[in-house]
Amino acid sequence: MSNNFSRSIKDWADLAKKELKGKDSDTLIWKTPEGIDIQPLYSEKDIEGLKHLGGLPGFEPFLRGPKATMYAGRPWTIRQYAGFSTAKESNEFYKKNLAAGQMGLSVAFDLATHRGYDSDHPRVAGDVGMSGVAIDSVEDMKLLFDQIPLNKMSVSMTMNGAVLPILANFVVAAEEQGVKEEELRGTIQNDILKEFMVRNTYIYPPAHSMRIVSDIISYTAKRMPLFNSISISGYHMQEAGANQVQELAFTIADGLEYVRAAIDKGLKVDDFAPRLSFFFAIGMNFFMEIAKLRAARWLWASLMKKHFSPKNSKSLMLRTHCQTSGVSLTEQDPYNNVVRTAVEAMAAILGGTQSLHTNAFDEAVALPTEFSARIARNTQLILQEETGITKTVDPLAGSYYIEALTGRLIAAAEKIINDIEKIGGMTKAVEQGIPKQMIEESAAKRQAAVDSSEAIVVGVNKYKPKEDSKFDVLKVNNEEVKEQQIKNLKILRNNRDEIALDKSLAALSNGAKNNKSNLLELSIEASRRRATVGEISYALEKVFDRHKAEYKGVAGIYGTELNKNENFIYVKEAINDFINKRSRKPKILIVKLGQDGHDRGANVVASAYEDLGFEVKVGPLFQTPKESSEMVNTFKPDVVGASSLAGGHLTLIPNMIKEIKNNGNDNVVIIAGGVIPQEDYLELEKAGVDAIFGPGTNITDAARRVLGLIEQRPDMK
Repeated sequence: MSNNFSRSIKDWADLAKKELKGKDSDTLIWKTPEGIDIQPLYSEKDIEGLKHLGGLPGFEPFLRGPKATMYAGRPWTIRQYAGFSTAKESNEFYKKNLAAGQMGLSVAFDLATHRGYDSDHPRVAGDVGMSGVAIDSVEDMKLLFDQIPLNKMSVSMTMNGAVLPILANFVVAAEEQGVKEEELRGTIQNDILKEFMVRNTYIYPPAHSMRIVSDIISYTAKRMPLFNSISISGYHMQEAGANQVQELAFTIADGLEYVRAAIDKGLKVDDFAPRLSFFFAIGMNFFMEIAKLRAARWLWASLMKKHFSPKNSKSLMLRTHCQTSGVSLTEQDPYNNVVRTAVEAMAAILGGTQSLHTNAFDEAVALPTEFSARIARNTQLILQEETGITKTVDPLAGSYYIEALTGRLIAAAEKIINDIEKIGGMTKAVEQGIPKQMIEESAAKRQAAVDSSEAIVVGVNKYKPKEDSKFDVLKVNNEEVKEQQIKNLKILRNNRDEIALDKSLAALSNGAKNNKSNLLELSIEASRRRATVGEISYALEKVFDRHKAEYKGVAGIYGTELNKNENFIYVKEAINDFINKRSRKPKILIVKLGQDGHDRGANVVASAYEDLGFEVKVGPLFQTPKESSEMVNTFKPDVVGASSLAGGHLTLIPNMIKEIKNNGNDNVVIIAGGVIPQEDYLELEKAGVDAIFGPGTNITDAARRVLGLIEQRPDMK
């Protein structure tokens, strides 16, 4: 009996055409946001000649994994990112999670700390303890790790702007636990280039910031051999709107730039490259994310070998942490987020991550509660313990689709990386604003795709629930945290040797004036003398200055994508009617209050409103309420839109409204958008907010409502 079941691709195409009632199978091709055509079927022909094929896990180029046995030998590390309120509260939260199965710590700092301000600084009134833990000094750091032995615990710290005082405080806190520098394990993010592209928690200009990066790499290479001196991060790029090719290319290009900076400092590549680590976002494009991690490992090994010729194979090894997407989480039908996170976690695991954070379902609107954090953590425990996913190394290797997609990602990313190299590297590209513009264009396209329902988001633009889901959210009392931090600062300042302190800070400022001193070493000495985060940061700011970015924005992307959409056309015509009646455009001022630098939402809204016909002005980042009110005086907008993604809305927005009204501007419509729990809506409305738009809002629908609010004003009737 014959068992020959073989058929040709032509046989399949003919059968597919029959099933499609005469349509060609090419009509099923899906063009991804990256511009990659995804075929409905892949075969051995699609992987012929691909340069990345072959190889084994544990051997260069490490495409199949940096370890020979991968999860079969040891599963990935469950490393949940957390921090809020005071060091004491965060410490208690960490200890509970560690007791419940978490394997490592990942610290989230508040925005005051990120931006190098102490909690008593007037610019951070609404930010203290809200989106992370407030750390003002080594005393806070000691409390953060109380009863957590730092010679046994791997600690990851997401810090870039104020990286020197935070890492210095960590080293001194360990020292005062009796732990030597060489025993410390963990990672400091220290990835400043991506801050200038997307996240904006920088302090100093790019060139001076790169000096800090290289000083940290140099110090840790010599004195902290188990510690990762940098986590080169694509995560925040994807969160800001980058597609997967952009995230991959910019992250690898950043890494090459950091290697050059360290070599320019006099280090040999093998002295530090084995301790470089990476950090990627994992979104909902399941197979693309798996292929992205495989492509990243191949690209890093190939480019490191090409440019730097290391002798140690570990210098070619890309090790990465991953985190499930925050931007894929939705306020609408929020329990869907549990499923999204599980799908994204599986992609990270099948892609071969070394550690993983899974987001909680409620993070679209607030910090996670103990309940939601447990579900997020248990998602990983279930995948580790119940699925068998750890039993085989790189189980998708050889899949025609995965291998073809890996090859396409490598080729597309190489093109962008080569373009960046021609410019002179990533620092030059960042200074010219090239990556930021590409990411903002991608973000605008994505928003247009969701608003037009071309991209389906369940519960947002399809299968919408009839009723909103109610759930408890974690509330942080900003005033209480701030009062406690200020009290602690007063105690610290009253019990330190001011002469020794001043000497250490003067040495730090002098060290910033030349390239001979190591700034981390000087910061550690200042931390020992009980210098605060703000004092160490300011000692450098006096020499380096504080960087200020200019908004450039993108125009025409959102409108072009939606130019045939009925809703978009209707709202645009309504705005044209407004213009014809009043001989001017409706005016909107978009502001970012406090130290929240996440500007994806604000920039996409600005771009969309401009395409709809509004006159749009975007205020500079990091404004105080008073500074925003002064812009209202000069710009005379019809609407002020305040974007809040870091929990400071109940303090900052009401204060801004008071300032606006004190200046006699009573007729301005006030709207708010971002990560705002629904239970806070009433308080904001009582303070004078006219409309609130949460995550997942259709921008065209919002613009229609805003136009209606303008026309309802007494002076418009």
